[in-house]
Parts: sequence; C-alpha cells; structure tokens
Amino acid sequence: MKKTIIIAAILVQTLANAQLTDSIKRLVPVKGALNFRDVGGYKTTDGKEVVWGKVYRSAGVDKLTPEDIKLLDKKKIHTVVDFRGVAESKAAPDRLPQNTDYTLSPAGSDSIPNPAQMVKLLKEGGFLEKFYGIDAVKYSGDRFRPLFVKLLTADKKEAVMYHCTGGRDRTGMATALFLYVLQVPQEKIEEDYVASNIYLKKMNKGMMAPLAKMSGLTEAQIENEMALKPELIRSFFGGIKTQYGSVENFLQQEMGIGPKEINILRKKYTK
Repeated sequence: MKKTIIIAAILVQTLANAQLTDSIKRLVPVKGALNFRDVGGYKTTDGKEVVWGKVYRSAGVDKLTPEDIKLLDKKKIHTVVDFRGVAESKAAPDRLPQNTDYTLSPAGSDSIPNPAQMVKLLKEGGFLEKFYGIDAVKYSGDRFRPLFVKLLTADKKEAVMYHCTGGRDRTGMATALFLYVLQVPQEKIEEDYVASNIYLKKMNKGMMAPLAKMSGLTEAQIENEMALKPELIRSFFGGIKTQYGSVENFLQQEMGIGPKEINILRKKYTK
C-alpha cells in the first residue's frame, strides 16, 4: 500500500511539474486568491493553440485586494461563473470589478459533504473516486451549462473566469470539458488538472492535519485520498461516456452544445 502511494505521488508530481514549466505566464499574480490561472497556451490536435487571455480558472476570489480587482479589470475579466453552492457563496461572496456579469451555478454543490461527512467518507476510502463518478455526471449538465453559454456569447474583447472554492474539482472538470471541446490532447488536459496539487499546496497542507485528527488517519493517508490524480479526470470522462455514449452526446443532450456551437468555440478560443 505504501509503495503504491509513493508511486502515485511521484506520477502526480511529474505531471504537475510538466504543466508548471509555463507557470510564469499561466499564473495570474493576484494576492487574494490561489490557483488563479490562464487556460490558454495549450496546443491542439489540429495544430492550433488555445488563445491566451480569454479564459481563466481560479479558487475562491472572496479575498481579492483592490489591486487584484484592478488587475481583473485590466484583463477584461468581467464575466464570472461561480460553481459553489448557495451557502458557500453567501459565506464568502466574490469580490469582483464593478458591473461584472456574475452567475452562480450551484447544481450539486449544496450536497457537497461537510467536514464530519468528509471524515466518514475518507475513512471508507475512495472519496474522490465517488465524487468524480456518478454524482459528477449527474450534476455536470446543469452545473457547467451556464459557463458554456457565457463562453459562446462573451464579447471577443472580453474574458471569462470561472471558479469554485479550491479551484480544483468542479473547476477542474469544467476546464477538462472546455479543453476537450477545443481538441487539446488528453495528456495536457490531465497535466492542467493535476497541477492544482502544486498551486494549492499551502492551502492543502492546512487541511490535512485537522482532517487527520478528526479521522484517525495519518496526514499521508489524507493527502493520498485528496490528491488529484489523472485517473480521476479519466473517470469523469468515462462516466459521461458510459451514460451518454460519448462526450459529444453529453454536450448536445445536456448543454445544447452541438457541432455548430463546438465550431464556434474552436474558432473563438483557438488560433
């Protein structure tokens, strides 16, 4: 078991480090948020590149400083989709530039386990595997539809940002779908996904000790249970394919994203 944990940790670290080679360009230098990064720059299978400066992902933005807000304004980030639940968002409201087009898209988020429930799930094992499985597919249409509507309709001169609390799970799935639509290779989708392990390292460390104390598990066991791994995002895609036959069928049936809309997205966000 210990050997498996070590091997998995090395693999995740390797993928994350590969993605972090361009972190100077990718990370947005805000003081009041973690994991705030540009989704651009990835090469697609048809020889194009995802445009920079148009789509961003982040963890919570409730602590942005006045300087941070000015930076968002400068980057023309005036459209924001928030995947948090109603209670989450009320407890820590977003701080954004004035006149931002803000959309709360909480589908499934109000049923996310509280700390006591999470401890129980962690002790049972496979917590994230369950989160990325059937439940993820169940809520994904309603959760991510508003984002894709904004991506389709946003002014070409403007940018779109989406986030949850940690900017890793719900935000990670949204990013994976977006990059999939743009024909970014699976390997790069996975690199972007697991990079949150590094970008959120400081925040994650603060979570491990309390969860370990509450559960009786070691911090290493908690860290392994909570680490983002490539197989999780593969499980997410696998669940979609199992239920809908293909990702494309899911996009069409649940989000109204058919061939025409996919073509628009590719023209708009790749070059």
